[in-house]
Amino acid sequence: MPRIQDIDRFIFIVGAPRSSTTTMARWLKAHPQILFPFVKEPHFFSQFDLRGLADAELRRRIEHDYLDHYFADPEDEQSVGTDASVSYLYTPEQLEPALRLWPDSRFVVGVRDPLTLLPSLHKRLIFTGDENIRDFDHAWAAVPDRAAGRRIPWSTIEPRLLRYDEAARYGTYVEQLFAAVGKERCLVMVFDDLLTDPEDQHRRLIEFAGLRPVPVPELEPQRAGKGVRWLLLQQMLKRPPRVLLPYLASLLHHGRFDKEAGKKAKEDSGASRSLRRALLDWNTVPDEKVPVSRSVQREIQAHYQDEVDKLGALIGRDFRHWLQPQE
Repeated sequence: MPRIQDIDRFIFIVGAPRSSTTTMARWLKAHPQILFPFVKEPHFFSQFDLRGLADAELRRRIEHDYLDHYFADPEDEQSVGTDASVSYLYTPEQLEPALRLWPDSRFVVGVRDPLTLLPSLHKRLIFTGDENIRDFDHAWAAVPDRAAGRRIPWSTIEPRLLRYDEAARYGTYVEQLFAAVGKERCLVMVFDDLLTDPEDQHRRLIEFAGLRPVPVPELEPQRAGKGVRWLLLQQMLKRPPRVLLPYLASLLHHGRFDKEAGKKAKEDSGASRSLRRALLDWNTVPDEKVPVSRSVQREIQAHYQDEVDKLGALIGRDFRHWLQPQE
């Protein structure tokens, strides 16, 4: 298994969700110096608060429960780990143990206009089986219940992602991240810039990560939005109950919870069950474009305006073009 001393540092892509974190993770994964987990988002440091552990116990837990579970043995020049768990943005203080082990670790944040981020996040959570309210306006209205621990689908991996009122609190969470790990260790990447000049943003990311320059990997074409026919079928195939994981889950998802399945996923991350794949393909339909109501857009604007203004002040950017309701 990988040892702590095998890895010089980690590059954590900490969120926000639906802000090109997948693109950034792919850029890093393609670099020969990067050691990448078999699943893009382990969510390890947000699930387990390790801050109170003594150094010896911390090293044991990290090597046994994190490195051995999610990472294959390093090859050739792989000496920089990467973890792209978007939940880390909302628990930045729990990243402190990673800095104790790898003081030169760095942290990347993606940010995006909340008015486009939140509906995109909602659609993605429907597709992954984490969300069970099809209409975004209704999902937004359910936030108070979700905050109180109610109406959380049994299939949800990370309930924090259903908090649409928290997902784009950039000012609060970026400030907390700066305080927890140091502003000098952080890079904020703006979704708008990734769209307009991906080559320059790739260069910024590689330089910030301290990696040697490489050509920009060919970007995959933007995929059409996806919807689902039956929510329950999607939940069972994407996020089955633990007892059914060996039979219904992908090897990647099963590997999150079972080390033996994780070992198989590290050997063949593309493996999947053919019947499950056929059912998922059948259950996938073109996305139905349902606009967010004007009233909900206004609520989002009012809820997030101070957060967006604070983010602008923190990183010296003008985001006045964000949060403009559309017909």
